[in-house]
Amino acid sequence: MYLKDTIAAIATPVGRGGVGIIKISGPDALQIVTSLFRSPAGDVRSPRTHHLCYGTIIDPHDASVLDEVLLSYMQGPASYTREDVVEINCHSGFTVLQKILELVIRGGARPAEPGEFTKRAFLNGRIDLAQAEAVMDIIEAKTEASLKIATRQLQGRLSEKLHALQDGILDLISHIEASIDFPEEDLDVRSSQACERNLAEISSDISALIATYYEGKLYRLGVRTIIVGKPNVGKSSILNALLGETRALVTPIPGTTRDFIQESISIRGIPIVIQDTAGLHDGSGEIEQLAMELTRAKLSDAELLLFVIDGSQQLDDRDRSILEEIKSRPVITIINKSDLPQRFSLEEAYRVLPFDRIALVSALYGRGIEQLQDLIYRTVLQSAPLTASDILITNVRQKSALETTLDSLQAAQNGLRSNLSPELIALDFQSALQAIGEITGKASTEDILDRIFSAFCVGK
Repeated sequence: MYLKDTIAAIATPVGRGGVGIIKISGPDALQIVTSLFRSPAGDVRSPRTHHLCYGTIIDPHDASVLDEVLLSYMQGPASYTREDVVEINCHSGFTVLQKILELVIRGGARPAEPGEFTKRAFLNGRIDLAQAEAVMDIIEAKTEASLKIATRQLQGRLSEKLHALQDGILDLISHIEASIDFPEEDLDVRSSQACERNLAEISSDISALIATYYEGKLYRLGVRTIIVGKPNVGKSSILNALLGETRALVTPIPGTTRDFIQESISIRGIPIVIQDTAGLHDGSGEIEQLAMELTRAKLSDAELLLFVIDGSQQLDDRDRSILEEIKSRPVITIINKSDLPQRFSLEEAYRVLPFDRIALVSALYGRGIEQLQDLIYRTVLQSAPLTASDILITNVRQKSALETTLDSLQAAQNGLRSNLSPELIALDFQSALQAIGEITGKASTEDILDRIFSAFCVGK
């Protein structure tokens, strides 16, 4: 499914920094790099594996020195890709990294595609597909809890569970096929209570895994949250207070926020992806109108809305107009400016608003922010209760494959109870095995692999 060639890429973010890494993997990795590397220790054509070697990278064209580097060689199969891997640790800067990568490519490597190093690790059997997806989850983890979930998946916790389920399905297939292959033995497999019991246990385990999807998605992607309200009620101040830093510009001038400001915060380990938006009002300018159109478009994608009201003013027609737009959505109402004399009290809010999740805060002085965070946390849990499981599925591909597996097992169970032909029941079990194999990669097509690894960054 891939050429046995040598690939190379910059494995660290391009920019100024202490260290930049260029990674090379493939049969010619060592030969290419040693043609560019010079060491005070002498000949480095056969360096010790898993050791660092100090030296310089030179341009073979004119023998000029490009940089001082540390060279690490990992002989396959004891490497990330199970191929020979060489990493050049140089100073981080756009020019030096690009120049060294250019020399490596000129020496015979080709530029790696997104995710190609991890794809080779999968194709060479070092990790399965669920573990490969966990690599991206680790890179994109937004909270410590997200990182722990991804790390457990990379360590193979989910894969071990899936392999146990596959073994259980294989046992069922062997029982069914025994009655097909040895009809003279008169094996009444279809009415076997043990077969029914094992099938029910496997189906129950798969249902429990499917139930973890919403929690896994929650930790992996976070909760898409929009701050909404009329101009000058303190939406940007709320964002800054939740972040604990000044991120959005705050002025008394209505319409200051015209673009979207998006940040991630962690509330008890749950990532909240929060956006400040332009105030909804009847703006006269073209830019303001466009900003409000974009705000309304964002509202349709949001999973949670933070509706901000100025408690120092009475509820007016603009507030009521926004309420009408969002009344069917998951909403937390924030009565801001509690440090000022209140003209719209908390008691009145509970009486007249259609929402019962209300927080009284002063974003200016940070009052009530902890209570707001607690309310956000409890609201999120109502839509996605946390399970006791430490094994979670984290993406819709895994969920869909498990649902297909469960459907096939249900069809097999119906066939057992209806005394269908063993051949037909065996086909349902085979379909279940095929579907669950798509998660670990045992039954994945090249199209599926291309979709997964194309989302990776280059160099990983």
